[in-house]
Amino acid sequence: MARRRTKKKRERVGDPSDPHGMASWLAHYLEWLRSHNYSDSTVDNRESYLTLFCAWCEERGITRPSEVTKPILERYQRHLFYYRKPKTGEPLTFGTQVSLLVPVKAFFKWLTQHNHILYNPASELVLPKVPRQLPRTVLSVEQVEQVLAQPDTHTPQGLRDRAIMETLYSTGIRRMEAARLKLYDIDAKRGVVFVREGKGRRDRYVPIGERALLWIARYREQARPQLVAGSDDGTLFLNEYGEPYESDPFGTRVKKYIKQSGLNVAGSCHLFRHAMATHMLENGADVRFVQDILGHDNSNTTEIYTHLAI
Repeated sequence: MARRRTKKKRERVGDPSDPHGMASWLAHYLEWLRSHNYSDSTVDNRESYLTLFCAWCEERGITRPSEVTKPILERYQRHLFYYRKPKTGEPLTFGTQVSLLVPVKAFFKWLTQHNHILYNPASELVLPKVPRQLPRTVLSVEQVEQVLAQPDTHTPQGLRDRAIMETLYSTGIRRMEAARLKLYDIDAKRGVVFVREGKGRRDRYVPIGERALLWIARYREQARPQLVAGSDDGTLFLNEYGEPYESDPFGTRVKKYIKQSGLNVAGSCHLFRHAMATHMLENGADVRFVQDILGHDNSNTTEIYTHLAI
């Protein structure tokens, strides 16, 4: 079956042949990140955000890192603050603004540390304070069951979708962590899932319930053999083209099932993560145990769910 992966093409910024130009140093920086074992997602995100920054600079005649000053970076920060999304007219959230500015600070720190520029213009750039917000929606147990019941499990795709959603709710793992699961990462005897290189490239074991294991077993026996196309690399969940979920995110399918269930809520896969953590705390689980399951570095992140449970 034909492969249908599409990758968003990034506009070329600056003159890559200029050894002192933005594009050249950006390429060197990305190569350095890869050689120092930064994850692919981190490198891709920094490339995307820094490409936007470099394009903004180029529009203003700034083509080399040595031409960037602190006032210019503050001007870029104001640009992000006043920017409005073309379709909705909404501003960027402070969280998004920080996400766009952090790679810029890291880039100029790297340039300075490696003596490519004389001083770091971003060293004193003050990032916006991000408000600590609770998740907008936390599904109840009944609402989760409504969504889980939506896929048509008489079809390979529906059986797969049910198995994925059961896994997300039972384990609380992230969508991309579920997308990377291999067949041998599921240990049904011990009732655990091995998450390889989760966020921050950290491995962890996560408990999984019997019901989710039963749905995974049904999917593996009845649906997965029909979805496999060509070589099989052992990825557990496959899309319609027999490939791992990479450029074909599962979130759109989850949104469809949420809409089918009659729930008028925003979000998709992460709703299962929020629900799992909140329901565990409501039933007496220790916050540190939930922190380990979710793979949080800081207990403050997990404590958000204690407020939801209250």
